[in-house]
Amino acid sequence: MFKALVLEQREKTVSANIAELEDSRLPEGEVEIAVEYSSLNYKDGLVLNGLGGLVKNYPHVPGIDLAGTVAQSDHPDFQPGDQVLSTGWRVGEAHWGGYAQKARLKAAWLVKLPSGLGTRTAMGVGAAGLSAAIALEALEAHGLTPDKGEVLITGAAGGVGSFSVLLLAALGYTITASTGRAELEPYLKDLGAQNIIPRQELAEPSNKPLESARWAACIDSVGGTTLARVLSQMDYGTSVAAVGLAGGNKLDTTVIPFLLRGVNLLGIDSVFYPTGRRAAAWARLATTLPLEKIDAICCEAGLQDLPRLGKEILEGKVQGRVIINPNT
Repeated sequence: MFKALVLEQREKTVSANIAELEDSRLPEGEVEIAVEYSSLNYKDGLVLNGLGGLVKNYPHVPGIDLAGTVAQSDHPDFQPGDQVLSTGWRVGEAHWGGYAQKARLKAAWLVKLPSGLGTRTAMGVGAAGLSAAIALEALEAHGLTPDKGEVLITGAAGGVGSFSVLLLAALGYTITASTGRAELEPYLKDLGAQNIIPRQELAEPSNKPLESARWAACIDSVGGTTLARVLSQMDYGTSVAAVGLAGGNKLDTTVIPFLLRGVNLLGIDSVFYPTGRRAAAWARLATTLPLEKIDAICCEAGLQDLPRLGKEILEGKVQGRVIINPNT
């Protein structure tokens, strides 16, 4: 038996309840994991509230990432006692996820924990930290180095934004953080942001296809009007890594920034990121992030808190990262 948060759908309404399930209910997979921690992400908020059409089959156990210890394995790469993590691969959407005490996954969806990274810290980083690392890798591949100038992080107080600030600061970048919550300026500066700008500065549409060139790069988790404004403010030959859509999925802009300034818009997908590169990204996070600062980004909650937290993250009320402990 194991405890899980189970979603049910009745007449297009999704409800969540904590249930005790038989091990036989676990889905197919080569590796069974005793889950120690999961986390809360924007996509989890969508799933918990039955939005976005992400889940097709109910009952369903959500949670797009998890970390724990291998209990049983039918795959030679993993042995009982190995500590592993999983993010992406549509776990928590098309496959039962991490909001449970046990999970069964395909071996290809797992990464062994890098040395020095525990399961709780790994879920403090989670899909958000991995997305930040992938975004930075893409920007670096397009020529970004710390000496190029100011890097803008939008949605900076959220999970991806917080880890983007923390990671880039550790590597010596000059960071401007955009947030809609002025009271979080001390939090963002403690993570390493040198400058703070209000979200409203980027949230209003502009009738100018190009504005004054300002940014050497951007990691954007907002989308919508914010992304359109950012594109018009990029310096020549620079890049924007688009990671999220908290501010909307429509992009009303022109091709002028691409044609006259050679701006690159880079789509960042962490869901199907190749396993080898995924493991390398986790290794970089483990050796680059100031792990002692992760506690400042994180708070811990239980399965019983998820219905409330799922609404709050969609409303932009969650700061940093929420680690989910299914064993409390």
